[in-house]
Amino acid sequence: MTGVEALIRWEHPSQGLLYPDVFLPLAEQTGLIAPLTDWVIRTALAQIGLWGDDAQHTSVAVNVSARNLAQAGFADSVLAALAHSRTPPGRVVIEVTETALLADVDRATAALASLASSGVRVSLDDFGQGQTSLGYLARLPIQELKIDRVFVTDMIHDAPHAAIVRSVIELAHNLGLTVVAEGVEDLATLAALADSGCDLIQGYVLARPMPAAQLPGWLAQHQPLVFAG
Repeated sequence: MTGVEALIRWEHPSQGLLYPDVFLPLAEQTGLIAPLTDWVIRTALAQIGLWGDDAQHTSVAVNVSARNLAQAGFADSVLAALAHSRTPPGRVVIEVTETALLADVDRATAALASLASSGVRVSLDDFGQGQTSLGYLARLPIQELKIDRVFVTDMIHDAPHAAIVRSVIELAHNLGLTVVAEGVEDLATLAALADSGCDLIQGYVLARPMPAAQLPGWLAQHQPLVFAG
């Protein structure tokens, strides 16, 4: 167990629990995405402090959008929040999609490079669904690549998807990147990824989303899944 991902939900007073695809587009259109992302980052950093020794080796990933990366001073605001909370930069992962990167390549690259040089890990999320060229991928200031769940969830029964997953793992390793497979829901898929040399996985095979306060108890009871060679 190495990290968790911060998932935002809205407990609406009349509509109940709303998922990001319902309200994030509106936040993007109205400009609220900047203060919302700032709140998520500050809340995640505060939560790391609340966990204390119960999750001392656990990192927290936060998703950012194209508008965040295009925002002047975005990297500085993240680093200021880290300094204020006294959180080690290595415990934070900034996740960005290929689409967000390509919206403003130069500004996005500069912002991510500033974060990466300060010790914040940068992850390319949902890889395989965007249009990132291989030459550009080699120059991005990222340390981690996440294979899109579209290719992972059915790789046991879909030979082309399994081949894509293996190819992405090999490519990423040749570039010195850590590989994470998204959407792993069963032991058979987990075993196939282990055989393919995937570094990390996330998905329901480990745990379903939970309130942050429940994580220390889950960690105390968690038994790592080990596959014999």
